[in-house]
Amino acid sequence: MTHRFSARQSLIHAVLILGAVVVLLPFYVMVATALKSPVEITSGTGGLFGAQAPMVSPDCLLQGGTEAGCLTRPVIDNFRQAFTKAPLWRYMLNGVIVTAAIFALQTLIAVPAAYALAKLRFWGRDAAFALVLFCLLIPVHAIALPLYLMLAQLGLTNSYAALILPWIVSAFGIFLMRQFFMTVPDDLIDAARMDGMGEFAIIWRVMLPTAIPALLAFAIFSVVAHWNDYFWPRIVITGDRSLFTPPLGLREFKGDLDGTFYGPMMATALVIVTPLVAAFLLAQRRFIDGITLTGMK
Repeated sequence: MTHRFSARQSLIHAVLILGAVVVLLPFYVMVATALKSPVEITSGTGGLFGAQAPMVSPDCLLQGGTEAGCLTRPVIDNFRQAFTKAPLWRYMLNGVIVTAAIFALQTLIAVPAAYALAKLRFWGRDAAFALVLFCLLIPVHAIALPLYLMLAQLGLTNSYAALILPWIVSAFGIFLMRQFFMTVPDDLIDAARMDGMGEFAIIWRVMLPTAIPALLAFAIFSVVAHWNDYFWPRIVITGDRSLFTPPLGLREFKGDLDGTFYGPMMATALVIVTPLVAAFLLAQRRFIDGITLTGMK
C-alpha cells in the first residue's frame, strides 16, 4: 500500500513539474531574449543572461553616433530602445486606465446582480442565472463584429469608450460572486434588514466586505485578461497611436524589410508583464482563498 501510494504521489509531482516547465519556458525565453545581443538571439547562444559583451548599437549609429560613442551592453540597449522607440509609459498608462475602468464598472454591475441571483426571490431568477451561464459559452470573437459595427455607428471607435464599454458586464464576474454569496448565511442578511438597512446598503456594507477574497480573485482574472488583450484593441484602435494599450505597443518593434527587433520587443514584453506577476504574488493568498472558498458551504 505504501509503495502504491508513493508511486501515485511521484506521478502527480512529475506531472506538476512538467506543467510548471511548460508554463515557465516562455518566460525563460522572454527574459533571455531581452538580455541578449542580436547575434546571440539569432544564433541561440549565450544562455540566460548572455555574454553582455560591449556591442555597437545600430540604432545609435542610425542617429549619427560614432562607433566609440555607441558602445553599450545588450541589456541596456534593449531596454533603452523599449522606452525610446515607442512611448511605452503612455501605453502602460492606457493599460491602467482601461483595466481599472473595466474592473470598477464590472464590480458595480456584478455585485448587485450576483446578490439578487443568490439571495433574492423573484420570478425568473433561475432563467436569469441560466442566461448568465449561457453567456459564459459565447466566445468574444463571435460578437466582435456586431460590437464593432455598433461602436462605429455611434462614433466611438478610436476612444477609451470603445476599449471599455463592451466589457463592463462580466458573466464570469456575476457567476463567481453569486457562488460566493450563496455561502453567506441568510441570518446575516436578516439581521441587517432588522437593523433597517435597505437592499443596496446590505450589498455594499454587508455583502461586499465579506466577498473581498472572491473580488480579488475576479480582479486578477479581469485585469490579466484585459491588460493582455490584443484582439479587441487591434480592431477598435485603428489610427490613434496615443490610445495604444501595452500589447499593441509591441507592434512598434515588428519590422518589415529590416527584420523584427526581438531584443527590444522582449524587453517591452518583460516590462509589460512584470506588474501582473508582482500583483499576483502580492495577492496570491487572497486569490487562492477566493477560488477555493467560492461555492463551499
